Amino acid sequence: MRPRRGIALYGASGLRYTDGMSKPKSSVVAVLDIGSSKVVCLIAKVDDQGKARIAGIGHQLSQGIKAGAIADVGQAEQSIVAAVHAAEQMAGETIERVVANVSCGAPSSLRVHVEVPLPGGAVTVRDLRKVIDQGRSGFRQEDRHVIDVIPVNYTLDQESGIIDPRGMFGSRLSANLHVVTVGATALRNLAASVARCHLEPVGFVESSYAAGQACLADDEKELGACIIDMGGGVTKFSVFFEGRCVYTDSVPVGGIHVTSDIAKGLSTSIAAAERIKTLHGSVISSIADSRDLIDVPRMTGDDSDENENQSVPRLALIGIVRPRMEEIFEMVRGKLESSGFDKVAGKRLVLTGGASQLLGLRDFASQMLSKQARLARPKTFEGLAESTSGPAFATVVGLLEGALAGRRGGAVSAAPAGGLFKKALVWVKENF
Repeated sequence: MRPRRGIALYGASGLRYTDGMSKPKSSVVAVLDIGSSKVVCLIAKVDDQGKARIAGIGHQLSQGIKAGAIADVGQAEQSIVAAVHAAEQMAGETIERVVANVSCGAPSSLRVHVEVPLPGGAVTVRDLRKVIDQGRSGFRQEDRHVIDVIPVNYTLDQESGIIDPRGMFGSRLSANLHVVTVGATALRNLAASVARCHLEPVGFVESSYAAGQACLADDEKELGACIIDMGGGVTKFSVFFEGRCVYTDSVPVGGIHVTSDIAKGLSTSIAAAERIKTLHGSVISSIADSRDLIDVPRMTGDDSDENENQSVPRLALIGIVRPRMEEIFEMVRGKLESSGFDKVAGKRLVLTGGASQLLGLRDFASQMLSKQARLARPKTFEGLAESTSGPAFATVVGLLEGALAGRRGGAVSAAPAGGLFKKALVWVKENF
């Protein structure tokens, strides 16, 4: 386990230091992406002008994590510790607090309308926090936990459509809020696993929201767009409109399921299937695919046949990959249509995440969802290597983007309630 030493710094993606958190004075920000296929830690140093430079990065293959949820606490701890330690070694810093992502617990959305009086006349940050707190406290469901409350728009007396009412005058302030919740048990286990590594999770952010912060252009956020973050075990998606995230959901299928299908269909190992998917995987076919052959290592269980290969037409591989991708996009389309946010997203679709890199996926997704699709890479930061700036790193870059925005201030958003994380920390201290 990692010893506590030094002073860490943290920010909060979409969080504005509520629930007793004060704005950190340190010049270091640490974020942690805990995924089904990999764990990534980024440590950034911020100069006096607020410009960030990546000082350390560590990534490790995930163990003990399935569909973004903790399946084996010990293995998950090892993966987190390895990624964090590599980032600390590179940065020459030791961190104690992090903002992490959430893919587990079936993240979902609901809309809440709240209203508060304005005794002081002018709207202050305190008034905005009252709105957020009222929206959070209005949610009563023991098996779900609120991880974020995002103001969509405000109304001041009879004047509606206000984006930021601070400094404006009125007698009553009301707001439409986007409340994001996840399963309480899954979140508690995730928080406890982070705490076991002697890291304090000061905030959790839904993965596709973070990916949207990293990949969407300002015009896309304003006019309407759906971002789909295609991870290993879960496909997450969010709708942005008028500059705000207005809907979030997920489906429990991702790139790992495609790999598993290939391993079963071609009777090969998971490692070989992943390599075949990366090198030859596609969702579109051509006449040549029936003639192009792929070498597939046999999985016989006999060491003597370990290097024996079989030749399979590439068309057979496409026939395995395509149905799974159809399933993913059909599930996404169904949830968008049933929620009513399909039209809000307009015609813009943005794909990111490691599983989005399959050949032909952009055109395939465009046809399935009837939208204009593009493949996205996250915004870059100084010091971020080319090998760690692709779609697979969109979530962790988005976490950092939001953490830095939190340091600069901005619209008030809800920090996770301290009780859940305090319970996790107390549990770890009592049992380990």
